[in-house]
Amino acid sequence: MKISKVEAFQIRWLLDERPSQGSAWVRVDCEDGLSGFGEVSPMQGGLASLGIIARNLAPMLIGQDPLDHAVLQDRMLHQFAKLGPEGALTGALAAIDIALWDLKGKILGQPIYKLLGGAWRTALPFYASIGGNGERSLDEVLRVVEARLKDQPAAVKIRFDNDRTKADADIAGDIAKARAVRRLVGDGFPLAFDANNGYSIGGAIRVGRALEELGYWWFEEPVQHYHIKAMGEVARRLDITVSAGEQTYTLAGLADLIEAGVRMVQPDIVKMGGVTGLMRCAAVAQAHGVELVPHQTQPIIGHTANLHLAASLLHMTKPCEWNDPSSRQHAVVDNPPKPVDGLFHLSSEPGLGLRINQAELARRRIPIE
Repeated sequence: MKISKVEAFQIRWLLDERPSQGSAWVRVDCEDGLSGFGEVSPMQGGLASLGIIARNLAPMLIGQDPLDHAVLQDRMLHQFAKLGPEGALTGALAAIDIALWDLKGKILGQPIYKLLGGAWRTALPFYASIGGNGERSLDEVLRVVEARLKDQPAAVKIRFDNDRTKADADIAGDIAKARAVRRLVGDGFPLAFDANNGYSIGGAIRVGRALEELGYWWFEEPVQHYHIKAMGEVARRLDITVSAGEQTYTLAGLADLIEAGVRMVQPDIVKMGGVTGLMRCAAVAQAHGVELVPHQTQPIIGHTANLHLAASLLHMTKPCEWNDPSSRQHAVVDNPPKPVDGLFHLSSEPGLGLRINQAELARRRIPIE
């Protein structure tokens, strides 16, 4: 069985929206008619990664055995390493890898979690990941959190998404919002705070101390992600768990974070080499005794792939991330992932277990030449 075709394309969820607002997918076809789907990190519409797939990776994959996915990933990484191993190339490889795992499951008639060695759980709790709180007023933050609580999350993470060029812009306001959310949900409810790289070391220490008093569960990316030593310093000086890694693209980068002192790492399946990459991350994390809590904000393919990976992990200490939901992404999937009574239930269907509506996909896709 050989790979016969690789397609990179965007999906325009709303027919009048800009391409940069859609999703970025890849489809890998085999000679026998089976297809696997993967997803690229959608920054700027995923165009950088999709271009790499269309121009560089697709020609290498034609005629190859899809079951050789790990060999193919490493071969392509090293063939095109000078494109930059951190960012668009790694995102492209992640999408290909997820598609090949989806295809592998369909070839063998098994869900991905079975191919990973089995699931410790197929009903997975989630945390509501709520973005955009830096620009909201305190009352608006409370309204959006209250609305997301109706989904019955096991925890809530408030993300600030502030301007990265303006560190420590509103520390007092940020702490006030964190305090108000704590009052809303009560003392025992698990909360997390994502600074989105918004503070200096001193600012992060100040906010972190407040979060400790408020009983927050973790403090995500308090300083710029590329200042690894600074991230480690904040992690060592605070009692609250400091997490990082969603903008880390290599195993070496993950190891650097751990060595710096970060004790909860959050690589993203659509950035860090797909399922194969996250399996390697899990091994590194387990070997160093740190928590692996994968970052994931993509609504369909990336989210589902992440659930399969999370189901197979022995020590899943935190719920899975579920980003700000929107039913618009459901248009091309007949069985989109939706929580029921606060849990995502993994399908036992082969591969990712997603049933793609081919007619809707054809109507919404924007091909990458």
